[in-house]
Amino acid sequence: MIKKLSHYIGEYKRITILTPILMVLEVLFEVFIPYLMGHIIDDGIKVGDMGYVVRTGLLMMLMALLSLLFGASGAILACKASAGFEKNLRRGLMDKVQKFSFANIDRFSTASLVTRMTTDVSNVQMAFQMMIRICFRAPIMLTSALVMAMVTNRKLSLLFVFVIVLLGTALTLIVTRAFPKFRYVFEKYDGVNAGVQENLTGIRVVKAYVREEHETKKFHKASDFLYRCFVSAEKIVALNGPVMNLAIYACMTGIFWFGANIIVKSGGTDMQVGQLSTFMVYTMNILMNLMMISMIFVMMTMAKTSGERIVEVLDENVDLTECENPIEEVKNGEIVFDHVDFSYSNNRDNLNLEDVTVTIPSGSVVGVIGGTGSGKSSFVQLIPRLYDVTDGSVRVGGVDVREYGLRTLRDKVSMVLQKNVLFYGTIAENLRWGNENATEEQMRAACESAQIMDLINSLPDGFNSHVEQGGTNFSGGQKQRLCIARALLKEPKVLILDDSTSAVDTKTDAAIRRAFREYIPDVTKIIIAQRISSVSDADMIIVLDEGRINGIGTHEQLLENNAIYREVYESQMRGADFDE
Repeated sequence: MIKKLSHYIGEYKRITILTPILMVLEVLFEVFIPYLMGHIIDDGIKVGDMGYVVRTGLLMMLMALLSLLFGASGAILACKASAGFEKNLRRGLMDKVQKFSFANIDRFSTASLVTRMTTDVSNVQMAFQMMIRICFRAPIMLTSALVMAMVTNRKLSLLFVFVIVLLGTALTLIVTRAFPKFRYVFEKYDGVNAGVQENLTGIRVVKAYVREEHETKKFHKASDFLYRCFVSAEKIVALNGPVMNLAIYACMTGIFWFGANIIVKSGGTDMQVGQLSTFMVYTMNILMNLMMISMIFVMMTMAKTSGERIVEVLDENVDLTECENPIEEVKNGEIVFDHVDFSYSNNRDNLNLEDVTVTIPSGSVVGVIGGTGSGKSSFVQLIPRLYDVTDGSVRVGGVDVREYGLRTLRDKVSMVLQKNVLFYGTIAENLRWGNENATEEQMRAACESAQIMDLINSLPDGFNSHVEQGGTNFSGGQKQRLCIARALLKEPKVLILDDSTSAVDTKTDAAIRRAFREYIPDVTKIIIAQRISSVSDADMIIVLDEGRINGIGTHEQLLENNAIYREVYESQMRGADFDE
């Protein structure tokens, strides 16, 4: 894990190495200050040598200034290095997630990925800053102060052995018991984030059904559970404080007792007052740095959990990879499914599509009909290679989709998904996702075909009109048509509409299909629809049932010889008669 994460130090490697060096220099100057202070008392003030006091005092000031200089410089560099590490790590995670296939994303929830890229990265960044600064400073200061304490009085230094053994045992118990609990807590964080994301995304539905109280109670319940989990973990970590206090007070009491006895009984020959003062400062240094080390262990326990979760994402094998010499041109929009089996879990015993074989001529209009769960979306998602087939092959333009560069394939196989997503910005910025260099004339032509130009003309700012995050200031039908226009700007060889006109009226739906025939006749058009009227004029209609092709033909042919299609048609006609 450490090796994996250290790769993201990147260009901050030099200051990462320099920071511990500055910390060592800070300690070296700081550790001699108590030693000189003791000599001022014993060799200066006690004998009345003020010249010695002044000289030694100035030396102490110089050491204090140098220690301050090195310490401040180290702190600044540590902040820069840790912030840079955090930046690189977030970028690395984002780059990795952008390469994920749909199957990879399915293995992580969106909320979990958000938590890993925010909370977990912050935990690791804090641990990294501690590692290059305090993790070097505290042990070196502890060791140096311990050595200087032994130089001052070896017998009295034996008290530290007891303290170190006590704290070491306590820290080991705390860390080993707290780590599993923190991992469980962060997993529950994912669930809370998922609930918040779902609630905010569907806030209009929540308000429409007056479910605010229900959602609030659900969130409070999840928050309370997370609180209990955190308390359970923090209870163990909280023991660190009392143990440290016990060690500090026991050590201080022992030093005062035994140190005073040594001075009195020896008459100042074995130990002087200045030496006891020096020893007390070193004692505080030792105990404070022991406390810092204990805090490091606690922080590292949390960071280890976060680091493992981050590395899980970084180590995830991307399901979709490009071949060594990918083909960079799609000749036409012919599509061939050759004995295709497909499973989201890659389990051949649980297939979502089974033995699908069909040839779709270039430039044709193809309708796809089927009940819920029949495999319609799975069928079309294999064409732009959002998923890979489990068995068989899918060919576009006579070439297996796995032999194309992903960018090439997806630029020429344009897909409007079931869930229409618009992004914060302007209409023009959203449309230019299809073609970043699209002119206003090109955008206008695409919007005319998608039957959304009238709306844009009615807006005061036209293409520069504002779009809220998720397109919440547009209706469902308007979002669908803007997404269709965005897809058309890619000038694809294949256009797939995955139930993408469900929110528009039948008249607009018909106008969109008519525009497709007139303006993009050479583009293969695949339309998944629930309404028979949306596909009745298609060149070919594919009926799917439980992942298998149940029938292929024109509207008239399927009415005559396909029971499923006829049943859907008759049920919709009865509904239409009833409406009339």
